[in-house]
Amino acid sequence: MLAVLLLAGCAAPRGPGHAQAAPASAVAPPVAAAPLPAAAAKGAGQPVDRLPGWRDDTAAGLHEALLRQCALARPPEPWPALCAELPSPDALKGWIATRFTAWPLAREDGGPGLLTGYYEPVLTGSRMREHAGQAPLYRSPTDLVRGPDGTRLKARANVDDSRARGQSAGALPPYPTRAEIEEGRLLAGQELVWLDDPIEAFFLHVQGSGRVRLRDGSEMRVGFADHNGQPYHPIGRELVARSALAAEAVDADAIRSWLRANPAEADAVMRSNRRYVFFREIPDTGGGPPGSLGVPLTPMRSVATDPRHVPPGALLFVDSTHPGDGSALRRLVVSQDRGAAIVGPVRADLFWGSGNGAGQLAGRTKQPARIWLLRPR
Repeated sequence: MLAVLLLAGCAAPRGPGHAQAAPASAVAPPVAAAPLPAAAAKGAGQPVDRLPGWRDDTAAGLHEALLRQCALARPPEPWPALCAELPSPDALKGWIATRFTAWPLAREDGGPGLLTGYYEPVLTGSRMREHAGQAPLYRSPTDLVRGPDGTRLKARANVDDSRARGQSAGALPPYPTRAEIEEGRLLAGQELVWLDDPIEAFFLHVQGSGRVRLRDGSEMRVGFADHNGQPYHPIGRELVARSALAAEAVDADAIRSWLRANPAEADAVMRSNRRYVFFREIPDTGGGPPGSLGVPLTPMRSVATDPRHVPPGALLFVDSTHPGDGSALRRLVVSQDRGAAIVGPVRADLFWGSGNGAGQLAGRTKQPARIWLLRPR
C-alpha cells in the first residue's frame, strides 16, 4: 500500500485468550454464509488443497490470527460458528481443506490482481519537545467537527466540546489544510508526541500507525484517530509532475532520498498533500498494531482488502511473488484491515510486520496476484 499511496493516492493480549482450541467435528454442520460476493460469483469453486502452492504454506501464525478475531465480542460472520470448531495449529490446514471451498476473485475487466504491502514503522522521539528539528504528532483537535455527510469542519473558537456543538454545518468552514496547520502552528498545545525526523513523521501519516521509541528506552504505540477531511494528494505524483522523479522510479525509498537531498523544497512538496492525520496513543500489549477489524495484525497473515468485495474476517489464499527475490509467495491470509488505496476485488495489502526490514519489503511490494476467497461448505 505504501508505494501505491505515495504515487496513486490512496491491541489485545498476545494470542487473545489462548483458549483451548475445540477439536474439529467429524462431520461439521454447514455454516450459514452471506451470498457469494459478485467478484467471486463468476468463477467456479474448487477444493482448497488444489490451490497452487497449498502444500508449501506451513500456515505458521495463521492460527494466532484466527484466534484473535475469534476473541472479539462479535466475530464477523460466519466465524461465530467456525470459531467453536477451530482445531489446534497442527490440524488447522487439514480442517481448512475439508471445511472450505476456494472461489477465485475476478475483476470486471478480467485484469490482473495486485498485492502491495504495509508495515508498522519504529521511530524515535520524545513526549516533550527537545529541539527545533522535531515534528509533532497531534491528537484529534478539540475544534474538529464532523458534518452530517462526514466532512470535517472547524468549529468556532468560543464553543467547547466539538462533538456536541449543534452548530450548523453550513456555517462552519472546512478544517485547515496541512500547510495551514503547520505554518500557523494552529494546534500548539495538542501534541501527542514529538518525532525526531519530520520526513518520517510525514510517512507515518501515510502508514497510519507506528511505534515511537522514547529516550528512556520505552516505546509508545500510536494509531490513526482522525484526519482533517482535506483531499489526499500523493507526493509521488507531485514529484513526477515537478519532473523530480520518473513515474517508474517512484517508491518510498526514492521519495525519502529526494526529500532529504532537497530540504529547501521538501516542505512544499509534503504540504502539497492537504490531508493531515491525527493520532492517539494505543495500549501496547505485545501484538501487532490493530487493524480495522479491531484485532492486532499478524505479520504475513493479516491483509487489508476492499470491504465492498471481500467480507471482513474472510479467509483468503494469495498466489504472488516475493518482492525481494521473486520467489513464489503463496499463502493463506485473513482480511483484518482496510485502507484508502485498497480498491477493487482482486486487491490485497499484506502486513509485513514492524521495523525497517519489514518497511523495506513493504515499500517494494507491488506484485501481480491471484486471490481466492475461502468459503465454508
